[in-house]
Amino acid sequence: MRTASLERVTGETRVRVALDLDGGPARVATGLAFFDHMLMQLARHGGLGLEVEATGDLEVDGHHLVEDVGLCLGEALKAALGDKAGIARFGEAHVPLDESLARVVIDLSGRPWCRYDVKLPALILGNGFHPELAREFFIAFAQRGAFDLHATILYGENTHHQLEALFKALAVALKRALKREGNDIPSTKGTLTS
Repeated sequence: MRTASLERVTGETRVRVALDLDGGPARVATGLAFFDHMLMQLARHGGLGLEVEATGDLEVDGHHLVEDVGLCLGEALKAALGDKAGIARFGEAHVPLDESLARVVIDLSGRPWCRYDVKLPALILGNGFHPELAREFFIAFAQRGAFDLHATILYGENTHHQLEALFKALAVALKRALKREGNDIPSTKGTLTS
């Protein structure tokens, strides 16, 4: 079973994540409705079973909570993958949403890197989600998950559409990289662990 569960408790947040790379129910509650919507996109279009329960110091802003969810989800991904035997390893997706187009390319390499090439206006979505928080999520997810992530919004006008296309592209790229393609570790080094 490619599953993992973990909990992170700090003075700023409390996050619980359960992840099943092969599917299952999705339930998300973070207190930031727009972020919940994005995580549900990740689960649905990534074919993931995902449960996220998170609380945090939203009276300050959403930064700590969003970043810590990214850290936990990355740790869960890394744990659920184990030695990565049999995975496709690489995934790429272009995803449109109306006038917006996003691209995400990933390599489940064991080497953390995030290139986040996204420029969005400074506005608040929903009940307190600032678009720059998506950057914090993507970086935390890639760093703690130990994979290479390149995320780009190629064009768009509506901020909601652009971010939703980006999260959907992440989901589809991840689904492709997680696909089972045999039993070997897809590396000439014989390992994909960091």
